[in-house]
Amino acid sequence: MSSVVIKRVSDRKDLEAFIQFHYDLYRDNAYAVPNLYDDEVRTLSKEQNAAFDFCEADYFLAYRDGKVVGRVAAIINNRANEKWGHKTVRFGWIDFVDDREVSAALLKTVEDWGRERGMTELVGPLGFTDMDPEGMLTWGYDQLGTQFTIYNYPYYPEHIEQLGGFEKDNDYVEFKLMVPDTIPEKYTKIAEMIQKRYNLHVRKLARKEVLKGGYGLKVFDVINKTFKDLYGYSEMTDRQITDYIRMYFRVLDMNLITCLEDWNTPDHKLIGVGITVPSCSRALQKCRNGRLFPFGWWYLLRALKFQKTEGVDLILLGILPEYRAKGANALMFADLIPWYQRYGYKWGETQVEMETNEGVQSQWGPLSPVNHKRRRCYKKML
Repeated sequence: MSSVVIKRVSDRKDLEAFIQFHYDLYRDNAYAVPNLYDDEVRTLSKEQNAAFDFCEADYFLAYRDGKVVGRVAAIINNRANEKWGHKTVRFGWIDFVDDREVSAALLKTVEDWGRERGMTELVGPLGFTDMDPEGMLTWGYDQLGTQFTIYNYPYYPEHIEQLGGFEKDNDYVEFKLMVPDTIPEKYTKIAEMIQKRYNLHVRKLARKEVLKGGYGLKVFDVINKTFKDLYGYSEMTDRQITDYIRMYFRVLDMNLITCLEDWNTPDHKLIGVGITVPSCSRALQKCRNGRLFPFGWWYLLRALKFQKTEGVDLILLGILPEYRAKGANALMFADLIPWYQRYGYKWGETQVEMETNEGVQSQWGPLSPVNHKRRRCYKKML
């Protein structure tokens, strides 16, 4: 008889234990970057997260001898399932001690939960939507994580692959890029050419345009159209978009956001957007248990407001498909790189990219890209 007991999260105290387990498991790890506690509560809250308009989920804790030894979320994104014609249950927020009995019990719980709801396949790690971290780290354990991706110990994929029945569903790659001393000639020449030939131009936004002027909806409309055909993607709803605008655009440095417009159209159609942010990885590591107080707020303020960080995270870069072949990405980089230089950034880091997305990866060439991390989503038929 198993000594592992699985308990469904049923109240606030359980949810606190669910969140706290990750902080405890990765405490003092040199590479893991914790999320802020309040952000985790907001994301996991069925009352606060707009994704619950089309998602259903339960969270589970694994106990041994009264002590938490693992956690997992079971998620069904009905919107994505309808779009892709799948009956998929997702596993996310999975963490466990190095004990195969624990990992097996957690994943079996999600399998059973999914079967009860008519699902035929298990996939993960995935969140509610693509705006959540996804993919289990399989290479690059000695690289600093980011606040937008998952860090996990090397034994995680070993457990998954030894459980049986799991196979690769999708692999991601991430790149570290070097900020050059001068803008690469390839970017400047192409940027100058496409402005003249195609009448495409950079638009820098004022914060009030995004928060109150309606431009934020245009930004996320481009993101939805750019990513709509990517693995497992479900378009963001207006309610989700409104929440993201309210939560993030109040604190983002608008100099690090670049929009591209087509001036051939009467309304200067928005055709591309690049949202980049100062790396907060080191600052977040100093937020004990993901709390801003007593001192965490100061480290984050230094990174976000005063640029006291060496890197920049390229969190969302999207160009409408019909404009990609025109070299619009060069126009975006020609605008952003001078800001990186001004702020003293030494490197940038991409977010997860499908390993098969050669079009995206080819744009990094002039920035000395190094593929420093890989991650995987697994699938098991139920």
